Amino acid sequence: MTSLEDSILLEHLNSEQERAVLTTEGPLLILAGAGSGKTRVITRRVAWLIRHLGIHPARILAITFTNKAANEMKERIEELIGLESRGVWVGTFHSMMLRILRRYGSLLGYRPSFTIFDTTDQRRIMADVLKELNISERMLSPREALSIISRYKNDDISPEQLEKRSTGYYIDKQRIAIYKAYQKSLFEKNAMDFDDILTETLRLFREHTHVLEHCQRQFTHILVDEYQDTNVVQYELIRLLAEKSRNLCVVGDDDQSIYGFRGATIRNILDFEDDFPDCTVIRLEQNYRSTKTILAAANQVIRENRSRKKKTLWTAHGEGVPILMYRAADHIDEARFIARE
Repeated sequence: MTSLEDSILLEHLNSEQERAVLTTEGPLLILAGAGSGKTRVITRRVAWLIRHLGIHPARILAITFTNKAANEMKERIEELIGLESRGVWVGTFHSMMLRILRRYGSLLGYRPSFTIFDTTDQRRIMADVLKELNISERMLSPREALSIISRYKNDDISPEQLEKRSTGYYIDKQRIAIYKAYQKSLFEKNAMDFDDILTETLRLFREHTHVLEHCQRQFTHILVDEYQDTNVVQYELIRLLAEKSRNLCVVGDDDQSIYGFRGATIRNILDFEDDFPDCTVIRLEQNYRSTKTILAAANQVIRENRSRKKKTLWTAHGEGVPILMYRAADHIDEARFIARE
C-alpha cells in the first residue's frame, strides 16, 4: 500500500516511468528516448529506494557523465526527500572512482596526496618522454602520442598487454616504449592522468579483491546514466561492482551515442540483455520536448540504423511548424545560416 508521502514520488509519471521507478530489484535496462524524462525517473527512483525501501543513501551509487548533470541530480533528489538524500554517491565515473582511489591508492604504491595531471601537464611529460626516446615531434607530437595511449587505456589495454599482442613491427615497439615511459614518469611524480583514475581503480579491484568485496557490499543499488556512452573500462568497473547485488539499473539510448571518438562502445547497451538474460527492459517512448512533425522526421531517419534497440518516440503535443530544409553552398554558408536563424 502506497502512503500519501510515497505517492508524491510517483506524481506526474506516465505508466512506463512509474514502472521504472518501482522496479528496484535485479538488472534493469531503461531505454530512454530523447526528451522522455529520464532524469525525472532516475531521481525519483533514488528517492523511492531511500524513502520507501529504507535503503541507506551511502549504499546507492548513481553515475552520470558530466558534473552539471550530477549536480542537477543531487538537487532534484534533495528537493524530493530533503536531507535524507545526503550521503548518496552521485557523480561522474571519474569523481566516484577518485573517491575510492583516495582511500585505497596506497595499495597500488601511490602516496595519499597523489596529483591528477591536466592536459598541459600531460603534454609536458610526453614531450620529455619523446625527447628521451629520441622521437622527433615532427614524427609524433605529444598530443598524438597522448591520444594513442588514451585509446589503449579506454580499451583496457595496459603496456604489458600491448607488449604481448605486439607484432614486432617498429611502430609497435615505439608505442610500447612510449606507453611504458609515460606511465613510469607519472608514477615517479606520484601522479595520474584523467584516464588513470578509471584504469587504476580497475587494477585496484582486480589485484586487491578485498577492496572490491567491500565496495560490492557497500553499493547495493547502482544506477548508470548515458550507458550508451560507456567505454570498455567503465563497463568492467560497473560489471564488477554489481556482480554481487545485481541491482544494476542502466539508462540510455543507443540512438544518442556520441562518444565513439573517446572510446565509448555502443555494444555495452546493445548487449546488456545478453550480459543479464534475466533483466527487465522498459522503454520510455513518450517525448515531452518536441512536436509531432519533428518526431516523425527523426523516427524516419533513425529507423535506417540496423544496429539499434527498437523504439518509436511519440508525443501528445501538436503538429508544430513544418520542417525547413536549407541547402547550404558550403560549411561557411551553413554556419552563417544557423547563426542567423
